[in-house]
Amino acid sequence: MNKEFAFTVKSIRFDEDYNPSESTRITTNFANLARGEKRQENLRNALVMIDNRFNSLAHWDNPKGDRYCVELEIVSVELKIDAEGNSDTFPVIEILKTNIVDKKTNERINGIVGNNFSSYVRDYDFSVLLSAHNKGKNQFTLPDNFGELHGNIFKHFINSDSYKRNFPKTPVICLSVSSKNIYNRTGNVHPVLGIEYQQDESSLTDHYFSKMGLQVRYFMPANSVAPLAFYFSGDLLSDYTNLELISTISTMETFQKIYRPEIYNANSAAGICYQPSLNQQDYSLTRIVYDREERSHLAIEQGKFTEDNFIKPYQAILEQWTANSVL
Repeated sequence: MNKEFAFTVKSIRFDEDYNPSESTRITTNFANLARGEKRQENLRNALVMIDNRFNSLAHWDNPKGDRYCVELEIVSVELKIDAEGNSDTFPVIEILKTNIVDKKTNERINGIVGNNFSSYVRDYDFSVLLSAHNKGKNQFTLPDNFGELHGNIFKHFINSDSYKRNFPKTPVICLSVSSKNIYNRTGNVHPVLGIEYQQDESSLTDHYFSKMGLQVRYFMPANSVAPLAFYFSGDLLSDYTNLELISTISTMETFQKIYRPEIYNANSAAGICYQPSLNQQDYSLTRIVYDREERSHLAIEQGKFTEDNFIKPYQAILEQWTANSVL
């Protein structure tokens, strides 16, 4: 990235005492859990679920199922823009970093960075730009260069010195499968990731994340009920250890059980041919309060905030940088 742009990386512990910072997107999933009267109970229960799931997958040399615990950091990335003698920062990315504590050896092991992914610019793209582009149209289409600015910001961050100083491996982002697509089992079974699925066609999220330089594979781990979408660069199966992969599965499957219980806390597992549905009723609720309706509403507000404070003020310089970007 040129001298007008620089990244700053900050992190904060995500535990039962976590309080969202002023710069955190309030629709961020973990920020949603940390609000309201039951915020501390929400956080405590979610962390217990993560640890239990980790130990169920890392079962070797773990007879009591309590050898490991997972510590989480919220990593916030700010973009500093030097333009016309002014220096401003804007929060562009928020992700999770997992760390694994082996209580048997008293060792603290690096997990994976990425996991949950949050971005104000993505709010703008989906809740403002995409909505305005398709308003009044009979057929859904994408705006020209949709996702390119966001993708370039992400790729430049991953290639920046700020990223390389803090993280030894590239990110893995783990999301829900799309309810619009059909997923079919393959013959591939990974010892940790589980049964691989392939979808019938690419989703809008796949398109958007491809602009970030990420590809996707779908796996349903042992004792899960639906596949997860893993977005990555490089080789998902070779670049990460079993414990690293388990840290992502246990964290993000727990969050998905809370966010989308219709899919990830269903009472029956995905079959050979599977289409997720948020309308099916055969599922169980966790004891954790999550306001999904509020999250959707606030995404629009945050998209407009991004338009007013980032897109419009720096439109010319951002367009020039995007056009000249080679990553």
